[in-house]
Amino acid sequence: MDNFNINRRQFIQGSTASLALSTFGARGLDLINPPKAYRVALIGTGWYGKSDLFRLIQVAPVEVVALCDVDKHMLDYAAKMVSQRQKSGKTPKLYGDYRKMLAENQLDIVLIGTPDHWHALQMIDCVKAGAHVYVQKPISVDVMEGEAMVAAARKYNKVVQVGTQRKSTPHLIEAKKRIVDAGLLGKISHVEMACDLHMRNNGNPPVQAVPDFLDYNMWTGPAPLRPYDGLPHVRWWRTFMEYGNGITGDMCVHMLDTVRWMLNLKWPKRITSHGGIYVQKEGKSNISDTQSALFEYDELNCVWHHKTWGTANNPDYPWSFTLYGEKGTLWGSTMQCDFIPDGKGEKIHLDVVYEKEKYPEDVTEDTNPKIELNAAPATRLHMLNFLDAIERNGRPVADIEEGHISTASCILANMSMKTGRPMVYDPVKHEVVGDKEATKMLAREYRSPWVHPDPKKV
Repeated sequence: MDNFNINRRQFIQGSTASLALSTFGARGLDLINPPKAYRVALIGTGWYGKSDLFRLIQVAPVEVVALCDVDKHMLDYAAKMVSQRQKSGKTPKLYGDYRKMLAENQLDIVLIGTPDHWHALQMIDCVKAGAHVYVQKPISVDVMEGEAMVAAARKYNKVVQVGTQRKSTPHLIEAKKRIVDAGLLGKISHVEMACDLHMRNNGNPPVQAVPDFLDYNMWTGPAPLRPYDGLPHVRWWRTFMEYGNGITGDMCVHMLDTVRWMLNLKWPKRITSHGGIYVQKEGKSNISDTQSALFEYDELNCVWHHKTWGTANNPDYPWSFTLYGEKGTLWGSTMQCDFIPDGKGEKIHLDVVYEKEKYPEDVTEDTNPKIELNAAPATRLHMLNFLDAIERNGRPVADIEEGHISTASCILANMSMKTGRPMVYDPVKHEVVGDKEATKMLAREYRSPWVHPDPKKV
């Protein structure tokens, strides 16, 4: 009982907890005191993998029993941090191959923080092994991977939460409730989404020997094997289409997912995109530095643009979405929201929620890059929502199907940019309507011996 009271007091301290209690009701307290501690593992112990794991440790009595990474240095460092952070003080078992980890451990939850090209195979194998999964966005590198992930989650009846935690961001939840759902915008028929951050890594490192602490072949997995030119962690791998979907797949997926959640949207009717490498031509990067995309819905256009050079259209909102309604406009980002009425009414400003005083370890957490302090409360609430879905055998707020729609829409935008044609995707037939060439692009070729997942055979 003493332990329960301590946990309960800790739980109700923060604004995340207050929001959790209002969201989950009495279940909010049950989430931090389940009948048993969840047995948890993490695949991919880099920056965001550890960040997700530590936010989970903060909100629930879990036991981290295993860690997996192909980089022994990162793995050992993560093990040390976990032993210091989890209540038992135990050091997890360490693995270089996630398949061995799944075979040797009975796991309740697996967090996946690997590069995008690994998400599909790992998530599918985890649910087959009986675990619920928290997988980072974007969920896949091609559309059919996403279809297979949804099929696997449903077939094995497992909860799969996607790391699109804007849906759990306190000030965005409030904006949806107070502004969008309350009808202050009126009819919304235009949306703009943008990223003007200079985040495209574009160097020219030389080809070099693979260090003995890195299993580069396993890191590459089903993707094409690029000549090794330095540690790919954090930023370098994101600059290649071999491993991800560029800035549209990395950043638009968040904003499109947020807009779809706020406006209750599903698949776009048609997707068109144009762009390329227009300015930053000097380095190895093969992702676009300039791109625009149009996601069409009935009487609603959702427009995306990114550029990794120059200045932002709105310096206060360099990565953001804007909802244009007949009665006003809503600007939103991970940091703030601003509602500007058209004529009558009052402006509304909402700020990001920080919990540095409630969770001082957020400030001292020794990771590289540092923890995103603005995202920590959202990730904690996202984890609570994930646990709640597991307890009630329901769907989480960022269910794998929703993550698939947002991810696949961004992938289809890249396909449109590559082919110069609009994409009309049929999610039932799994085809691009009237475009056989584009339909073949829905599933990329895997490097042997890895086999591309089939939604009909998961």
